[in-house]
Amino acid sequence: MAESSRFAAWRPLRGPVSGLAAVLLFFSIAEFFHEYHKSQQPFSQFASNYSSRFLTARNARTVLIQTATVAAAALGMTWIIISGGIDLSAGSALALAATVLAWMLHANYSGWAAVAACLCVGTAAGFFNGWLVSTLRLVPFIVTLGSMTIYLGLAKWIAGETTISPASEKIPAWLTLLVANPPRPSWLIVAPAVWLVLLLAIGLSILLRHTRLGRHTIAIGSNERAAWLSGIRIPRAKIAIYSLAGCLIGVAGMLQFTRLSSGNPTSGTGMELKMIASVVVGGASLQGGRGSLAGTLLGSLIIASISSGCTQLELKNPIQDMLIGAIIIGAVLIDRSRQ
Repeated sequence: MAESSRFAAWRPLRGPVSGLAAVLLFFSIAEFFHEYHKSQQPFSQFASNYSSRFLTARNARTVLIQTATVAAAALGMTWIIISGGIDLSAGSALALAATVLAWMLHANYSGWAAVAACLCVGTAAGFFNGWLVSTLRLVPFIVTLGSMTIYLGLAKWIAGETTISPASEKIPAWLTLLVANPPRPSWLIVAPAVWLVLLLAIGLSILLRHTRLGRHTIAIGSNERAAWLSGIRIPRAKIAIYSLAGCLIGVAGMLQFTRLSSGNPTSGTGMELKMIASVVVGGASLQGGRGSLAGTLLGSLIIASISSGCTQLELKNPIQDMLIGAIIIGAVLIDRSRQ
């Protein structure tokens, strides 16, 4: 029984793992034939000299760094989706948090103070969403659609409708080391940001499965009325869920700043779709009640791998966007068939 329950726990990850393997295989083959077509060499000569740029250690580290930013916010989105909600403002809130961090460094505040402000801004944005959803009993889709514009406007106002780029000497060295490629020290193998997100995922998985808030989150997403009749304080739980997700958006904003070394109010536009796609591809149900944080990490890695593969194939951003959209539709159809 113990063995069967152990395998049952990993069963939801079979889909994301298979999807990641399929994406890596597809782009590896596509890159080979793309380079062969460009080379205009005999097939045997090209095959003997061919060296992939997609399946390299450096590209893998780069993809993992790109994954970390989306994955950090997607972990919080997982909690929201499990509870039966949605957050369309996540991308704008991420850009707002990164812009505040950049503004504080530009204004000669310490690195720790700037990061603390970044996390607080993300948490406050999540708290505001949760308060609107729970207290006013509004549909999360509409609430976060409105707050998305609010956060975008706030970010533009703080930045003066431009990009804030602090001088390099004002950016703490420990902050830039988070996304160093190759990592420093080298024994880390991958950038510290990747380990940070992995630790967050482990901690959040424990919270989801072994704490009252986690059990309430699953109960609310499964059947909100039944959860209310069971005595769960739904407004308080939703505020806590959205606030937790907002804190993780603050972490993602910090990682976004470290990658770009600047705060751009529009840098988060469209990122909420990648977060939602990561959660859904990872096996979560948009109807609530089911989700996996490990699956979300794999989903984020799939989305980042697709972007990297499209870059290697010299495909433009619109094609990447269309692929991600198609993946979201496909994942929702699969979830619907399971239901």
